[in-house]
Amino acid sequence: MPAIPGPNHNGGKLVLEKNSNSSNNDNLYVIIGDLNHRGILQNLDSRDKPDDTGVILKINAEDGSAIETNPFSSDPNTAKYFAYGIRNSFGITIDPLRGTIWQTENGPSDYDEVNIVKPGFNSGWIQVIGPMSRSETTLDDLQILPNSLYLDPQLSWRDPVALTDIEFINSTKLGEKYHNMLLIGDYNQGNIYIVSLDENRENILLDESNKNLFDKVVDNDEEADSLIFGTGFGGISDIETGPDGFLYVLSFKEVKLYKIFK
Repeated sequence: MPAIPGPNHNGGKLVLEKNSNSSNNDNLYVIIGDLNHRGILQNLDSRDKPDDTGVILKINAEDGSAIETNPFSSDPNTAKYFAYGIRNSFGITIDPLRGTIWQTENGPSDYDEVNIVKPGFNSGWIQVIGPMSRSETTLDDLQILPNSLYLDPQLSWRDPVALTDIEFINSTKLGEKYHNMLLIGDYNQGNIYIVSLDENRENILLDESNKNLFDKVVDNDEEADSLIFGTGFGGISDIETGPDGFLYVLSFKEVKLYKIFK
């Protein structure tokens, strides 16, 4: 994996996709941040070849080889890529109902993001962070690889809270109403946020309790508070549904592992 120039924005979050066909190896998704590199995968004009920075890889978990159905598999330089234009990320998860990839992305001085990551997703960095409508960027400013697509974030924080892990509640142990809802942790505030998805599991579902978020941007504390599931966890680095069906939250700042149960 690339490690320079760095030394930060090196991502590194992993998630394993179990194949239902036991004859096939499992797939592994790997996030690598931009490592402060400025090249074609950061949506800049460059004579450099793609260099595995600012990407989400989808590879064979057995041997690290590219998946034949990857969106950029026609080019050996990009064959392992599932998405690009990623600044840095500490969270990736798979929807247990649809198998769709969801990811958090950290902004610089503004706009942390929650994204649905479809095959070929271009998150837009460095040209755009947050919704494109709040920038002066257009699609013409991006590096459009064959089979790529740009999508606005499903949710953004105008003032970054350092979003970290993202996890579906794949259990009914906390109550049926929470089953398959989406949790998002942050590092700065120690909050866990919770959102539902629409019937097609393609969009975050907002209702009257967070009606000021219909623009899908958290602009102030009041809007953030409408999404809070729990608070006081310190700097969250991981959220997992445990084998017992309850939630486990790892706090990097407090060096503690919390268990959430009904």
